[in-house]
Amino acid sequence: MKADLTNIKNIIFDLGRVLLNLDFDASIKAFQKLGSDGAILDHKNAYADPIFYNLEVGKITPADFRSGVRKLLQNEQITDPQINEAWSAMILDIPAHRVKKVQELSKDYNLYLFSNTNQIHINQLLFEFKTQHGFDFPSLFKAVYYSHEIHDRKPEISSYKKVIALSGVDPEETLFIDDLEKNIVAAQKAGLKTLWLQNGMEMTELF
Repeated sequence: MKADLTNIKNIIFDLGRVLLNLDFDASIKAFQKLGSDGAILDHKNAYADPIFYNLEVGKITPADFRSGVRKLLQNEQITDPQINEAWSAMILDIPAHRVKKVQELSKDYNLYLFSNTNQIHINQLLFEFKTQHGFDFPSLFKAVYYSHEIHDRKPEISSYKKVIALSGVDPEETLFIDDLEKNIVAAQKAGLKTLWLQNGMEMTELF
């Protein structure tokens, strides 16, 4: 499957699983090792507690989040670095072939990033990316939009409208790529052209 780039001038990338490899189970397991006996961190209900959402939309600080995690895990002795490490265990890598493809596309299109994320994960990603690739991750894009900074998240239609307004793009000339169907549906309602990166598909093979 190839992306339809007819009349497209801008591409907005999702981060997780489109560019960044993730392992959600790694953070669940890491939190469980720190003392969880609660169902809020099992595989069915993982990350259901409001503190995860509130961190993602910037309603609470990383310090507030860490305090909340201690209560969830019923362990007040867990250190800040331990919580950061467990929460960031899901963050893997952005492979070189995807970086190369983004660099190639940037020659012909205005590229943007829109991700549901949080300050702890982004700090980890920026450090790991610079270490692996030797340059700053945001430099791949004309602009990056993180949910915790714009205080809104996918699949809320308001979040797409914020990104459209902030970037100044024409939705009719903009392709949005995401791995979650609900995010694709909402993006379409906001007027964006879309491409759903389904399981088994690789971003670099779309172009």
